[in-house]
Amino acid sequence: MFENKITRTELENLGEFGLIEHLRSNIKLQNEGSELGIGDDAAVIKNELNRTVVSSDMLVEGVHFDLTFHPLKHLGYKAVVVNLSDIYAMNAIPQQILVNMALSNRFSLEAIEELYEGMAMACEKYKVDLVGGDTTSSTSGLILSITAIGQADEKALVYRSGAKENDLLCVTGDLGGAYMGLQILEREKRIFLENPKIQPDLSGNDYILERQLKPEARKETIEKLKELKVIPTSMIDVSDGLSSEILHLCKASKVGCDIYEDKIPIDPQTVERSEEFNLDPTVCALSGGEDYELLFTIRQEDYEILRPAMDISIIGHMRDQASGANLIGRSGNSIPLRAQGWDALMKK
Repeated sequence: MFENKITRTELENLGEFGLIEHLRSNIKLQNEGSELGIGDDAAVIKNELNRTVVSSDMLVEGVHFDLTFHPLKHLGYKAVVVNLSDIYAMNAIPQQILVNMALSNRFSLEAIEELYEGMAMACEKYKVDLVGGDTTSSTSGLILSITAIGQADEKALVYRSGAKENDLLCVTGDLGGAYMGLQILEREKRIFLENPKIQPDLSGNDYILERQLKPEARKETIEKLKELKVIPTSMIDVSDGLSSEILHLCKASKVGCDIYEDKIPIDPQTVERSEEFNLDPTVCALSGGEDYELLFTIRQEDYEILRPAMDISIIGHMRDQASGANLIGRSGNSIPLRAQGWDALMKK
């Protein structure tokens, strides 16, 4: 399937999304039931009456989380939620998860119980069953890999590829908070390492810290869309930064877009802390990642249905592909969007 080559290509030259696209181009689906493979928030498996939606995500210690400041219970909760978010991004309902875990001998039974307590809390809140998985040893800390399984009616499924010109671009919640929460945690860690006598000061940052340590998936958004009988034309969850996700939608749907800086929802605490760190709040929202909000497009005629019933922000509209993806600044200037969010394989 894959040709042997003498030349060596470094993964950092491709980046995470480039690697995914490269691998996808070499993988051919062979079974009729495999309706959609690599390339969206989740894979889709065809059943007689509906569709099974499957997504998997991995969290690696030292890459995705730092146990210096990430409580195990919160980590367990977050590990489940970030996978459920991918299922919701397909307009599907998660029902089961599988948990695979590799851990070193520095973890005690009590520590793992704490981790699983957080997973159980997430499962209870989102009405999801933990039905299996695997556990093995690790020589490099803790690794979690969770597979989420959901169900949806065939006609209700939403992909990244359905946006059309003039569709409105919407996002739930607010953006940039998780990134600023991480900045606070890393700053306090540095101070503590330099002087262990100084205790971390996290006061006044509850909201953005929770956005980083214990995010939530937008279950209520999917439920409300179903209640209102509105199906988005495309959708993705915001895990790698708003700009990256917008570009994913544009590429998959073969459209361009304009988004407006003054329409991007940013919480006042995020604005305050970003300015404290000499960061631009808009840049934090565009590139920060880990917000796990839903970014989706709707037909203009659906706007009046959603406007009085849902707390969403209309941040722009889709254009023809040749127009590209652009940020319209507060002064009216247009700047091409660039994907500067999280990429696990790019050289840091």
